[in-house]
Amino acid sequence: MNDAASIPSTAPAPPRASSTRRQTYMQRVLSDTFVRWGARLGLAWIVVLTFLAIFAPLVANSRPLLIKMDGEWSSPMIKSLTPLDIALLLGFFVAAIAYFIKSVPAHFRALAVLAVVLLTWLVAWLSAGEPPPEVYETYRVAEREGRVQFVINAPIPYSPRDRLRDQPGVGLVAPWWAWWETTNTEARRHRHHWLGNEANNMDMASRMIHACRVALSIGFVATGIAMVIGIVLGGFMGYFSRAVDLVGMRLVEVFEFIPSLYLILICVAFFGRNIYFIMVILGLTGWTGYARFTRAEFLRLRNQDFVLAAQACGLPLRSILFRHMLPNGIGPILVTASFGVASAILYEATLSFLNVGDVQRPSWGELLYQALQGTGSFTWWIAIFPGFAIFMTVFAYNLIGESLRDAIDPHMKKSSHL
Repeated sequence: MNDAASIPSTAPAPPRASSTRRQTYMQRVLSDTFVRWGARLGLAWIVVLTFLAIFAPLVANSRPLLIKMDGEWSSPMIKSLTPLDIALLLGFFVAAIAYFIKSVPAHFRALAVLAVVLLTWLVAWLSAGEPPPEVYETYRVAEREGRVQFVINAPIPYSPRDRLRDQPGVGLVAPWWAWWETTNTEARRHRHHWLGNEANNMDMASRMIHACRVALSIGFVATGIAMVIGIVLGGFMGYFSRAVDLVGMRLVEVFEFIPSLYLILICVAFFGRNIYFIMVILGLTGWTGYARFTRAEFLRLRNQDFVLAAQACGLPLRSILFRHMLPNGIGPILVTASFGVASAILYEATLSFLNVGDVQRPSWGELLYQALQGTGSFTWWIAIFPGFAIFMTVFAYNLIGESLRDAIDPHMKKSSHL
């Protein structure tokens, strides 16, 4: 018998392959950011607003989701979808599918979802004909006449521009649960008005939900335009420095002195009230902060070894700037972007409160403006709900920005562990 076989081996076992994939810098930053409860609460609020903005036609709509009227089945809600509604709904389902395709890089998946949304919106817009007249009370009148055999309404059966013309004398109605404002008869009659009516007899809950689109879109679009301009110009200034930096910084100083609010008021006076003008102007005047942060990061990175190695390998300039340098300096830019989104939302709410916003779309600021209109006295439910929504949205973005800044700053990270 071989005695050596009975002696236990003392040689170390070969190292096993790690089952966890190595995280990138941005993945570590995001994981450190959303460990904090403040960032989680802010993200939860933004997710709720995004869900309501995407599915607004299914949540609040005067047209039934499914109806059998005069013996025929139809879905008036689907027929009334706008190109934007179709693009957002399709984009949501494409994004849900792309989330589970882990083999494709995240930025490619995000670009694919964005391309699907834009292409769908363009095709739907080009193929859309003249919109039908907005007669919201058609199905309510048919239901009262007994012509409806089956109907499934939205949870809030009122569109944001439904003035309830088939219900004369409704007037300003408080929320149905506000027993100190309404009698029992009124509460039973208007039980579907969860947040009451506003000055023009339109449902408050429906307008609050559809206004989520304006708040989120102006924040993301205006900030996206500003980020693209600021990153490109700031990257060139920081990488080339010298004459390019000198000219670029003078341009930054010029744009910093342009008052965005007055410029928007001038454009509204000449071109009318249009939400897209507001987005573009906020983007074209708000890029200076992103340019300064990008310039500072690129000045710090331009002499790093990995940049010099990329230059020695003969990589094109766009690869050096946006594939190698930008991912290593994107942290402070993301922090600025989170505060920029909150600032754009406040700008839009301010303009709507001053009654110079887009009157075709419901807005939280426009609802605040109506709190003192109509009756001439203060109407608490018209002021509290949109005011709370504006506060919570801006607060949510500030919480995410603060947590992101703490996750990026090593000094803040060290002090949090002391």
